[in-house]
Formats: sequence, C-alpha cells, structure tokens
Amino acid sequence: MNIHSLIQLLVVIEECKLAKNVVTELELVLRSYKFDFYGLLKQPRPNTDPMNLVLAGRWPDKWPLTYVTKKYILVDPTIRYLGRAQRPFRWRDAMAALKGDPLRRRMEQMMADARAHGLIDGYIFPVHGRSGLLGSMTIGGNVVDLSPVEIALFDAVAKKAFWRLLELRDEARSLEEAATIDVKLTRREMEVLNHLAEGMTSMEISRMLKISNHTVDWYMNSIQDKLNAKNRQHIVAIAFRNGLIP
Repeated sequence: MNIHSLIQLLVVIEECKLAKNVVTELELVLRSYKFDFYGLLKQPRPNTDPMNLVLAGRWPDKWPLTYVTKKYILVDPTIRYLGRAQRPFRWRDAMAALKGDPLRRRMEQMMADARAHGLIDGYIFPVHGRSGLLGSMTIGGNVVDLSPVEIALFDAVAKKAFWRLLELRDEARSLEEAATIDVKLTRREMEVLNHLAEGMTSMEISRMLKISNHTVDWYMNSIQDKLNAKNRQHIVAIAFRNGLIP
C-alpha cells in the first residue's frame, strides 16, 4: 500500500476546481487500495430527499435498487452505528456493537444480501461538524486490512473530499446551517424513545415508567410527529441516524 498516495490526494483535492476532478482523483486512490465500491454521503435528515444525499459513489449493479426496495435503510447496522460513532469503524464492528439490537435478524439478512452483491467488508469514516454528524464516506468490496496510519489518512481524505465537493457545489454553508435537527423532545419523551430503541413494547415501557399504556402511546405519537416518522421502527432509525439516542 502507498501511504504517500493518500497524503498526495489531500493536496490534490484542495487544488481541484471541478467536482468531477475530485471524484476522479479519489477513485484512483481507492482502486489502488483494491476498494471497488464507495459512497460519499450527506447524513439523512427528516424531510430530506434521499436522492440529494449522494455526493459521489459507485455500488454493485442492482444493490441500490435492492437496498431501497427492501427498505434496508431502516435496519442498516452501519448507518445505525454511525449515529453514535466518533471515529472510523469497520462494517463488521457495527454488527458486533449492535449484537443485542431487536432488529438483529433483519440486519444480518441485509449484511448477507450485501455480501452476495460483492460488499464483503469495508470501512466507514464519519464527518462531523459543530452541530453533530454531517455525513460519511464508506469504502468497501473485498477484505482489505488497513493499518492505523492508513485509517487515519483515509479519515482525513473523507473529510477533505466531503467538504471540497460541497464547496464546489455551493452547498457547504447550507449544510452547516441545516445540520441541527429542529426537534425538541421532553425529558419523558426521551425516556420513552430510549426504551423503544431497546426493543420494549408499550406495555413494558408503561411498567418501567409506571404510567398507563395510553400515556405511552400518547408520547409515542408525539415523538413520531416531531420526527416526521412513518412508524415506530422509523422513529428509532431517525433517532439513531441523528444522534438522538446515545
């Protein structure tokens, strides 16, 4: 592996005047490291069009359609873990961290489906701003073992490419301004949300908080409205992606 190519890429990206040149230079280095697929993405937010999240990327044929059709975004362990991660991590680290998750079976199904499409292993590099998680770069394909130094350099590349693409698209300022979710949950709503994320039913939450089932459902409906979620599973997915659940 050529660490110097990563260091040079940091300089080249800054000098690129067109977004397509940033993508070309990034893909050259990724290919040299044997990473066949990647995605440079803005972090999903409530009421955001998913089609506007992708800054650049290359995926296996039919995988994007499979991902959308099977609604894997609701259970994707890498996305769920990304909401709480502060440092780069490997895809399999997310599965290990979420071993007790109530959606574990669906997550395992998604990862098996990903492997069948050639997404065997990979890494994710979070991009944080002053107000939280703004986006990420994911790279993968076959198994590639990066050294700690290479991971640190790829982390720097992810941030540099992310912001440079936004600058060239005149989106950097708007993303920073829109980064904070305009959602305020009460203390009781946060308690209900955390118990919901742990896989508890309304009955179990009512017993835990010593309130009625009806009251739990009232809080749940309020949370759903504030997050603009479709259902309870969607509530948890949005909360994880936006760091509302630690």
